[in-house]
Amino acid sequence: MTAPTTDGHTAAGDLTDGGVTDIDVAIVGAGFAGLGMGIRLARRGRESFVLLERAAEVGGTWRDNTYPGVACDIPSHLYSFSFRPRPDWSRVFAPGSEIQEYLREAARAEGLLPHLRFGADMHEARWEGDRWRITTGAGTWRARVLVMAAGRLSEPRMPELPGLESFPGPVFHTSRWDPGADLTGRVGVVGTGASAAQVIPGLAERASQLVVFQRSAPWVVPRNDRAYSPEELRELADPAHAARVRDGMFADAERNFPQRLGRHPDIDRLRDTAEHHLAAQVPDPRLRALLTPDYEIGCKRVLLSDDLYPALARENVTLEPSALTAIEGGKAVAGSGARHDVDALVVATGFRSTDPPFAQRVVGRTGLLAEHWSAGMTAYASTVVHGFPNLFVLDGPNASLGHNSAVHMIETQIGYVEGALDHLARSAEPLEVSRAAEAGYTAEIDARSRDTVWLRGGCRSWYVDPRSGRLTLLWPGTAGSFRERNGRFDPSPFGH
Repeated sequence: MTAPTTDGHTAAGDLTDGGVTDIDVAIVGAGFAGLGMGIRLARRGRESFVLLERAAEVGGTWRDNTYPGVACDIPSHLYSFSFRPRPDWSRVFAPGSEIQEYLREAARAEGLLPHLRFGADMHEARWEGDRWRITTGAGTWRARVLVMAAGRLSEPRMPELPGLESFPGPVFHTSRWDPGADLTGRVGVVGTGASAAQVIPGLAERASQLVVFQRSAPWVVPRNDRAYSPEELRELADPAHAARVRDGMFADAERNFPQRLGRHPDIDRLRDTAEHHLAAQVPDPRLRALLTPDYEIGCKRVLLSDDLYPALARENVTLEPSALTAIEGGKAVAGSGARHDVDALVVATGFRSTDPPFAQRVVGRTGLLAEHWSAGMTAYASTVVHGFPNLFVLDGPNASLGHNSAVHMIETQIGYVEGALDHLARSAEPLEVSRAAEAGYTAEIDARSRDTVWLRGGCRSWYVDPRSGRLTLLWPGTAGSFRERNGRFDPSPFGH
């Protein structure tokens, strides 16, 4: 690996005669995962690296999602890097703009700006026998190691609806928010997931009429968000106190995992909380019936909200208890046959989480990553893939959680990559995990997933790959068990 330069900064790469930049590590994506990896590499000072970002700013999800009401549903002190804590979060659950500012400041303060290349949409990453050749809109790099940090929530999933292309008003996904759109008239919201739950209350106050298309009712529990008091902020300025707060939040979240296994009384307490929340906030029995889910709690993402139900109960809001199926001029046609006049459509239908588009652009030793994942994403240690030497996927197969902070998982994977880099510094041979190791890990995941609420809860969710029916997004265990299983690099499973 490349040594640091004499001025204390790690070189960003050397330009070859062919206009290709040689680098030790190429990181694709500058959200939480990419920036976290970059920070750790910058602090190591051992490898040259580049951060390739297709947009014009860092932040990933928190750069893209600017809709009114966007915020995290994990407590702020837990949804941040353990190696770069922030003491002055304004609220228990940080608003999106505050998280985005945290990431911008981290990139600046940690010296990542010289390593960032914006407008660098990855066209192709191809393994050439000993290095990866990464072709982007901002140039081409040859890297010994490729770290994919494109995330799960980067490619919006738009519904394929007859007539949608001819709708006369504005249509946009929540992650592509149009601040200039007129949303004061008759507005339709497609979906009732996490983004919809945050955007609906504000739209209900703004629009003259709001219709919400609900394919299936979500389970909702109280959010209990609040601003931190001046006294709390003074206490949190003490790093030791802030660390205790973070540790307490982590432990509280871990205690909720048995709910996802359907264990009693854990899941019963969670269901009771949600049912009492619905009953307290929706007195109308007809509306309450429409908002009562028909699947087990936890099968889909459990929403945190104190204002969704009151918004849906407003006189100017109509809950359409079926999916949007077609557009006919200015009318939105629901699965129930109901037709609603709308002037604008806000689409909150999630992301391409189980079939990431970047997989169509990664060509390994054995072919396309998308072909390897044609029956659902797999990876050994949720990070490395057979047939793709020196490739590390962050926040990818079975590396997310339904009950705790994704940042903990990302940091675990970053530690794994650091161990791999240490190994590569001592060896000239590429690292390719064996087919048997990846298959064995996948079988272990499938066995651990079998009795979870995600597969037995009677719902259809973005956690499960629709092609195979496998749980491919979530780790079927605690955050702590993921670190125990995957937090340390072991070279023994590598080799053909």
